[in-house]
Amino acid sequence: MMVFELMPVRRAAGRAQRPDVILIGSTGALVVIGLAFVSIATTGRIEPTAPHVVRQTVALVVGVGIAWVLATVDYRRSALVAPLLYVAALVVLSVVLIVGPPINGARAWLLVGPVQFQPSEAAKVALIMMLASLTQERREPALTPWGIVAVVLVAALPMCLILLQPDFGTFLVFVALTCVLLLVAGARVRHMIVLGVVGLAAVGLAWQLDLVEDYQVERFAVFLDAGASDPQGAGYNTTQAQIAVGAGGLFGRGLLGGEQAALGYVPENHTDFIFTVIAEETGFVGALVLLGLYVLVLWRGLRIAAAAPDLRGTLLAVGGVAVIAVQVFVSIGMTVGLVPVIGLPLPLVSYGGTSLVASLAMVGLMVSVHRGPR
Repeated sequence: MMVFELMPVRRAAGRAQRPDVILIGSTGALVVIGLAFVSIATTGRIEPTAPHVVRQTVALVVGVGIAWVLATVDYRRSALVAPLLYVAALVVLSVVLIVGPPINGARAWLLVGPVQFQPSEAAKVALIMMLASLTQERREPALTPWGIVAVVLVAALPMCLILLQPDFGTFLVFVALTCVLLLVAGARVRHMIVLGVVGLAAVGLAWQLDLVEDYQVERFAVFLDAGASDPQGAGYNTTQAQIAVGAGGLFGRGLLGGEQAALGYVPENHTDFIFTVIAEETGFVGALVLLGLYVLVLWRGLRIAAAAPDLRGTLLAVGGVAVIAVQVFVSIGMTVGLVPVIGLPLPLVSYGGTSLVASLAMVGLMVSVHRGPR
């Protein structure tokens, strides 16, 4: 049974629809908020010419260009290049393990001159397009066990390369993406349970093979036993993040009034922990506005998926929704102690050019599906 059977009936293929202004508008608002708070987190003021803001703006221009191309081209045609994008992603993910410099304990970035590129972000878009095409072809009307195996093998290749970096946070995003697409494509629950057992066994194997770094184990230990947390050690990030969020109160300390950000208590406050800056300076009300914008993006994405004229369109839209939703939950959740600190950017808001481009590309695919076959 498909997830969207109780939602609006699919529209028939025909004349292209107008772009979804709510989706585009809420996405644009999140990007503007991101640029402002990247500037505040890195300079203590709103400075359009600050280096981080300039680099993020360049990425924004690239991302908007890619999103525009994906939005204007019929998604059935763009899906034809999915195998090429998938193979390219595997190649680059392999290269980064060999020549990528270790940054924050992981080989996850490629340096090309002044440009820092994270291949796993681009691989998210490639995998969404590849799995959408693959499951579209194998639905009969429900995925057979062999169909599920084929999908899992295709997803497992980039996931293994990402785990070798190691980037456990992105690995979990890929796991969630694969599971959501399988369920929407018609995989039976009993098959998903078997797949879950196999996945747990794979995690145990990764643990035995020391593919999980010591600092990652410490973060999980801190999350599971808050009472044993070392506020100056493994629990430092979580402790400082919660202090910053709590200090914002109802209405916040005001723009440029955040002490945790200004004094540098929260590490990576322009990337993984940018929500702490937003919450401290705008308070609970500002955080609700931010979450409201994400709800609009996810709601419109689900509506587009439900009304798509074919399964491929549904899978393309719901794949983007799944990635954005998981990253929002984890990125915000780790600042308030709901999940362990595993290092994921806040989509469309956190500093990171590749992440911004990938998120905009997913929105571009949603807009293309909304416009329909052309």
